[in-house]
Amino acid sequence: MSDSILDLFKENQEKAVVDASKKLRVGIIGTGWIADAHMESYKKQPDVEIVAAADLVDGKAEAFMKKWGVEAKCYLSHKEMLDDESLGLDAVSVCTYNRTHAECAIYALNKGVHVLLEKPMCVTLDEAVEIIKAEKASGKVLSIGFQPRLDENMKMIKKIVDSGALGDVYYIQTGGGRRRGIPTPFGTTFIEDKTAGIGALGDIGCYSLDMVLNAVGYPKPLTVSGYKSDFFGKQPSTYPTHPEYADKFGVDDFAAAFVRLEGGIVLDFRIAWAMNIDTPGDTVILGTKGGLRIPSTECWNGSVGGPMTLYHEVCGQQTQTTVPLVKTEGGLFDLKIRSFLDACKYDLPAPVPSSQILYNQAIIDGIARSSELGREIELEIPEV
Repeated sequence: MSDSILDLFKENQEKAVVDASKKLRVGIIGTGWIADAHMESYKKQPDVEIVAAADLVDGKAEAFMKKWGVEAKCYLSHKEMLDDESLGLDAVSVCTYNRTHAECAIYALNKGVHVLLEKPMCVTLDEAVEIIKAEKASGKVLSIGFQPRLDENMKMIKKIVDSGALGDVYYIQTGGGRRRGIPTPFGTTFIEDKTAGIGALGDIGCYSLDMVLNAVGYPKPLTVSGYKSDFFGKQPSTYPTHPEYADKFGVDDFAAAFVRLEGGIVLDFRIAWAMNIDTPGDTVILGTKGGLRIPSTECWNGSVGGPMTLYHEVCGQQTQTTVPLVKTEGGLFDLKIRSFLDACKYDLPAPVPSSQILYNQAIIDGIARSSELGREIELEIPEV
């Protein structure tokens, strides 16, 4: 594909000037490691004032604020923080462990506060439905923390699909993984059922699903035949310095599924925190006019592993075109925070709308339930 044709997929973007005359008062719920990324980004925004933090561990929120040099009120629960009307909160980041995502987000929305909810949205489909009900009743912004979607290469995938270069998409192969990458450097909240609820499926699987589902317009999932396992998570040798973690492991470290989507699209999915291979394969999107190969990475975290390849025909001749990587201006986390703040300030649509991530969550929930039942299941997704 010539440079002139590739230019058709590009968009001219001017950096917006931030109006700092009115500051948004923001609180952080949960002050674990992901909260550091939120704080770092919020501190770069000229129209944000961090006024509060909550964490159920006594003294943790105070230590977090001290580390960042921020003077703010600290609380032992999200309810105490959100019930304090003197704060005048405009928005919160929910950075707690998966099991409490729904509880915290719903309470904040019911209090009339905008919510940036870290991924995964929650653990179950039922929780996702209740979150969206609260969102609709509140009229506030709810955005889900899928920053890879803001990467220019992810946008390019969608532009290629939307351009019609692939024709009608009928098959998608996607996933990602790590040869060894169970996330325990900060303790066991990612691997215990009581805190995480889901493992690789929710941690990195949600990113993989969003990459392709967003590209093809988020069709409704209809059926799922799913599988999940925990072979590596339950081995003491996986944790050289903390072999006792094996007894606490209660989620999935590998999952796979065959998903049927509306529009006759089949999704072949696999994800892993640990496996005996470097990658479960590239992402492939097959259409009636062309195919797109998206290289994987050895330690998958929601990124494109290299230049993509578009397979197509020109004047009856089979050919392929390399689609070079595109540089994203600014950090993805900063873009996530900025897009959320702009939606709050200017009454814009949520950057990553819950109506889409509902389908993402339905697939994750369906994979878990199908695996437990040992058979394919139909997905019943309520209208909210």
